[in-house]
Amino acid sequence: MSRLRLVIVSLAVLVVAAGAFMAWKMLQPPPADLDLARTKVTANGAFSVSVAPEAGEATQGPLHNWVVTVKTPQGAAVDGATIAIDGGMPQHGHGLPTSPQMTKALGDGRYLVEGVRFNMGGWWEFKLVIDAGGVRDAVTFNLVL
Repeated sequence: MSRLRLVIVSLAVLVVAAGAFMAWKMLQPPPADLDLARTKVTANGAFSVSVAPEAGEATQGPLHNWVVTVKTPQGAAVDGATIAIDGGMPQHGHGLPTSPQMTKALGDGRYLVEGVRFNMGGWWEFKLVIDAGGVRDAVTFNLVL
C-alpha cells in the first residue's frame, strides 16, 4: 500500500471513530443525579435565584420568555440588577441556539428574559451572571426537555 493511501485510510478510520464516539456521547441520558431545582443560591452565595418560563412550561421549539427572580440570601428582592444569559447542551458541546437577553425589570427582584429557545430535547444548562449593587455572581440551572 502506498504511503498516501495509508494516510487516507488512517484519516478515514479516525473520522469514523470520532463520529461514532460523538454519536454515542450525544445519545447518553442526562446524569441520574442532575439537580433540576428551579431555585438556587449563586456560586459565591451572593444571591438566591429562581427561574420560570413565563408561559409556565419549558418547551422545545418556539421562542419563549423566562422570568428570573433575584433575592438576597435573606429573601429580600434585588432590584437594579443586570443579568447575562448563556448556556447550552453539555453532552452535545454546543451553546444556546439564540442569544437571550434580559429586557426589563418587572419589580420585586423579577426580570424578564426574552428570546430563549431550546431547539431539541435533552439536557440543557441555563447559565446566568448577575450584577447588582457592585456584586457579581453566577448560577447554572439544569433543564431536561
